[in-house]
Order: sequence, then C-alpha cells, then structure tokens
Amino acid sequence: MDSFIQERCVAVRAIVREAGDLALDYFRRRNELVISLKGRQDWLTEADGAVETFIRRKIAALFPKDQIVGEEQGGSGGSAMWIIDPIDGTANFARGDRQWCVSIGFARNDIPEIGFIFAPAQDEFYEAARGAGTTMNGEAIRVAPTHDIRQAVVEIGWSPRRPSSDYLAFVGRTMQAGATVKRSASGALGMAHVANGRTDGYGEVHINSWDVLAGLVIAGEAGALVNNFCTGPWVTEGNPILCATPGIASDFEKVFGLPVNLA
Repeated sequence: MDSFIQERCVAVRAIVREAGDLALDYFRRRNELVISLKGRQDWLTEADGAVETFIRRKIAALFPKDQIVGEEQGGSGGSAMWIIDPIDGTANFARGDRQWCVSIGFARNDIPEIGFIFAPAQDEFYEAARGAGTTMNGEAIRVAPTHDIRQAVVEIGWSPRRPSSDYLAFVGRTMQAGATVKRSASGALGMAHVANGRTDGYGEVHINSWDVLAGLVIAGEAGALVNNFCTGPWVTEGNPILCATPGIASDFEKVFGLPVNLA
C-alpha cells in the first residue's frame, strides 16, 4: 500500500466511525425525523443529508484536492475521488430495520482503492484497501468455499431504474439453477456479506456508484470475483454489478443475463 492510500485509510477510518455514530443517533430517534420519498421506493430522511454533510466537511478539510461524490449532494468525480452513501438501506433505516450502513469508497484513476462499510446498528465495521485484504471489526475475512450453485445463497438487488421484469427474470434464472435467493435492500451490505461468507454472490442489473464502490474493494480483497464496474460514465450513471465466490462465479455469471466478465 503506497503512502497516498495509507494516509487516506488512516484518516478516513475515524471519519467513518464518527459518521456511523451520528447515523445511529438519528436511527434511535427516527420517529422524530422528516421522512419522504424521492421516487418509487426511494426513501430519504433528514439523517441522509446530515450524515453526508458531516462526511464531506471532514474529508474536504483533510484532503482538499480530492473530489467527493455523494448520493444526496452529487458531484462529477475526478482522478482521486471519494464516493459516499451516507445511509445505504434508507428504507430499512426508516422502518427500524438494522440492515443499513454508511458506505465510503475511494477510487484513483477509475480503480477502486479503498472501501469502508460501517453498519453501526449491527456493530460491524468492514475495511479494505487494494492489495491489503479485508477485515471485519479488525479480523481478516474471506469468502465462503461454496463450489456448487445448488448449495449457494445469493442476493439479488432491485433497482427502480430498470423494469421489474428484469429483476424477476434474473431471480427466476438463478433459482432454476438451484441457488437460494434473498434481498436485504442494501447493496453495500450485500457485497460485504459475500466478503464475510454469509452469502455466495451479489448481483443487480443496475446499481449506483455510491452503493457499490466500497463493496467492490471489500468483496474483491476477500477473494470474490467482481465485474469491471468502473467503465463508461459509472460515477454518475452507475452500471450492472455481479460479484461471486470463485466456486460459483461461472454459473452465476451464466444466469445474470448481461455480458460481464468476472475477474
């Protein structure tokens, strides 16, 4: 790990923890929050904006030349950029479900370099840097050793930016191949759960960059195979995502329905 990346890992680790604590405080007071919909099943709470503002201010003070892109306040990216989702899984957050997290990733020249995912309501902190492995709460983690898709548990995410029929078709093909399918409504945690072996794969026909950049590093460094998400206008427009443990990657890729190359 070069000094440029190491400096950012050390500094932003503390910011992620503070942001998670702030989000958890809002979660405990969620009945007092203003909650609205940006679109179909696209939830927004005042906590989202407050946490993103906090993260932006802290990172900008430490690394003023780095670009910042966030779900709530936007941004266009750059050669060195942080991409943040202040609360991934806002629908869960708003309804009292603990399956949500703060997700912060860093990319340099369109290469994912750093990933932090903190699920404070579950007390789980994931961290990874390219070439340095993945930890959860300070302990190294690896993907599951599953080698048969008929024994696999995979998660398939849903996006309102694609027809529901695409999602249902993907679910159907995966179940026909023999896997069990789940959906927990947090793409970032979906990737983290592949990394720690709770599931064997995560796929979504479209996902936004802030939902997945941190997870790309976390899952990949834990041994998962992932597609090259960072192509085209990926920062602002998103892309498909496919991630799997090596033992089921080929079969999961076959049922995905879109051309990707896991590596």
